[in-house]
Amino acid sequence: MSDDPRAGSEMTRRAVMAGTGIVAVSAALAACSSNQSAAPASPAPSTPAGPADTSSAGAPAGERLAATSEIPVGSGMVFADKKVVVTQPAPGTFKAFSAVCTHQGCTVNKVASGTINCPCHGSKFAIADGSVVHGPAQRPLGARQVTASGGELLLES
Repeated sequence: MSDDPRAGSEMTRRAVMAGTGIVAVSAALAACSSNQSAAPASPAPSTPAGPADTSSAGAPAGERLAATSEIPVGSGMVFADKKVVVTQPAPGTFKAFSAVCTHQGCTVNKVASGTINCPCHGSKFAIADGSVVHGPAQRPLGARQVTASGGELLLES
């Protein structure tokens, strides 16, 4: 124990300050929750839709990658920062795969002559399904989900 007569009063001040903080936070939370329950329900704001737009709560959601017109038919595009490659093996058919080579984890760097190509050891993968066309990779590229909507390609999480 300490012989300092202020020791007990210091603890009391600390306890009071801590208690005051807890009360303030509790009051703020109570005010927020009571305001939420008392507020009338209103629809979420939305952006104006044109006549051809059919967006709704079930509309595709995802991160925009590119316009569909940017992906060449019979080829594709690598999005190295997103670690994804998108191909268009046939007009209007878009496929997406992991851009990480299954051989040793390098990032593929180009799509050419119907294959997705890895610069590290020469592995090549089919643009239609990500299967191995030329090793040393033994496993196909992992599939990713991409949606074409309104002329845009959206990458699903």
